[in-house]
This record gives sequence, structure tokens and C-alpha cells, in this order.
Amino acid sequence: LRSFFDNVGGMILNEVLRRINMGARVVICGAISGYNEEDPSRVPAPTNYLSLLTNRAKMEGFIVFDYVKEFPSATKQLAEWIGEGKLVFKEDIRNGLENAPESLKQLFTGGNTGKLIIKVGDRLAQVENSRL
Repeated sequence: LRSFFDNVGGMILNEVLRRINMGARVVICGAISGYNEEDPSRVPAPTNYLSLLTNRAKMEGFIVFDYVKEFPSATKQLAEWIGEGKLVFKEDIRNGLENAPESLKQLFTGGNTGKLIIKVGDRLAQVENSRL
């Protein structure tokens, strides 16, 4: 494994660290596996962290707000790639606000595929340059 973008943490990160290659890069942007733990001391810390040393690997935090200045150019580039079919994504659309609680639970169990969207109604009007 040469690179890994982690937003899960816990046992997933631990297993990845066990399998990294020499010179690997691990980027951490979240740790959802521990978000619901009421006692922070019970959130599992990586036990395979010495693999970073022996493999001369790097692990670094990633906070999207560090790149706010890049948002306009990134948005333009991503839109181009989507339009060209170079960037493809999945959306898991669930209908009805009444289904939101059960649907959102699936984010934590792996019960959805792709971006989970709760559709609460049809768009009434398309607003030019809207951020909605």
C-alpha cells in the first residue's frame, strides 16, 4: 500500500498501517469509528504505528479548510472532470424526511454506498449560481 486517505480510523487504520509499503503516505481527515464513543479514552489508538518508522512512511492530518483559497479552481476542475466522465461518483438517495433517522444510522454501519442524500422534496426553481 503506497497511499491511504483515512476518514475511519480505529481497526481500519490499524490494519492499513500493518500493510504499508516502504515510503508510504497516510493522510488522516477523520476518525468516524470513534465519533460515537462517549469516553474518548476508549477510542482505539493505532497499535501498528511503528510500521511508520520501519517503512519510513509519513502520516499527516488533512483539514479541508487549509485549502479555502483553492476552492474556486478546484470546483472548476472537478466540474470539468465530472462532465468528461473522468470523475464518477455514486449517490444513495433516500426519499422522505421521515426516513432520515434510519438512513443516517447507515452511515455508521456501512449500509449505504456512495454519498447518502435524504431527498425531502423536489426543487421548485433552479437558481443561477446558487450554492443551495
